[in-house]
Amino acid sequence: MNLDFSDDQKALGDQARRLLVERCTSAVVRRVMSEGLPYDRALWQTLGELGYLGAAIPEAYGGTGLGYLELCVIAAELGRVLAPVPLASSIYLAAEFLLRYGSETQKAHYLPRLAQGEAIGTFACAEAPGVVCAATIGAQVTAGRLHGRKVAVTDGNAADFAVVAARVGEAQGEVALYCVDLHDPAVSRAPLTTIDPSRDCATLSFAGAAAEPLGTRARGESDGMDQIARVLDRAAVLIAFEQVGGAEKTLEMARDYALQRTAFGRAIGTFQALKHMMADMYVAATLARSNAYYGAWALASNAPELPMAAAAARVSATQAFLHCAKNAIQVHGGVGFTWEFDCHLYYRRANQLAVVLGGCSEWEDLLIERLRQTEAA
Repeated sequence: MNLDFSDDQKALGDQARRLLVERCTSAVVRRVMSEGLPYDRALWQTLGELGYLGAAIPEAYGGTGLGYLELCVIAAELGRVLAPVPLASSIYLAAEFLLRYGSETQKAHYLPRLAQGEAIGTFACAEAPGVVCAATIGAQVTAGRLHGRKVAVTDGNAADFAVVAARVGEAQGEVALYCVDLHDPAVSRAPLTTIDPSRDCATLSFAGAAAEPLGTRARGESDGMDQIARVLDRAAVLIAFEQVGGAEKTLEMARDYALQRTAFGRAIGTFQALKHMMADMYVAATLARSNAYYGAWALASNAPELPMAAAAARVSATQAFLHCAKNAIQVHGGVGFTWEFDCHLYYRRANQLAVVLGGCSEWEDLLIERLRQTEAA
């Protein structure tokens, strides 16, 4: 098992970093926030033109067919710059649902557009705060029409279509996935204000919108909740790389400031308290990267260990980004809280990513459960 990226993959990461340093400065993130934009269209178009969006989409469906390891490398670089683009919703989730469970017709229709950035997808599941399960899903599809509401849908204002979890008619506990055109007149969107205004979020309401079953299924043939769990595991690894990228960037910001800022005639980085703080940040970020690498291997090889690796990556990366983002503000002192410094942008994103696939406590419970299952096997 080689838990490192190849030279070509590292070169791809270097190329992506050079591009993003130029095209996605903090000024771009701030403009998206201040103007209330759903995402940065110019950057999104560039990512599509370079083939980054289609990295894990097969060439037969309009992608570049590079693979999941390459997508992990790209995700880490996007996380470093807080890229205000709907990559997670459109590629980690919507495209993954289509690749794994969509029909050939649906793949041919949606995936080339997703790979080129011509369409944006999202995943709509939750209807209230808390853990999502079959019993909490009230939206239902009857006679091909969707009724209900989904809350906190990331990129819900920007998306062209959504993969929606809904009950099959009046059946209790039977959940399936449906493709829904969000431009349907029977769909309404209400923007939500979150801790991270650089990431779009909305409540979606469906009043009889046309709903096409994802893939070909007969009643009772497949378990929508099981499909959701499998795709969330895969998305968790990719989100973990974004979090690792953000954690490492905030560590670098803290280190650089500590070496430049002086107090009592010496750099503040020489004070023991800050040394210990940044050492803890380094340990957290390094542990998160190690778990993310293990998750990347499991994702790329579709290994049986993927569920456990995904949960471990999700938990450690979430904790690391939150820890590093918070302490980077502390290293900067009072100015770290001001609008002029970028520390708070990373703190906002750390908190947004911590809940986007379910809270950290949910993934901790999953990790414990999966570890127990492994020991019992």
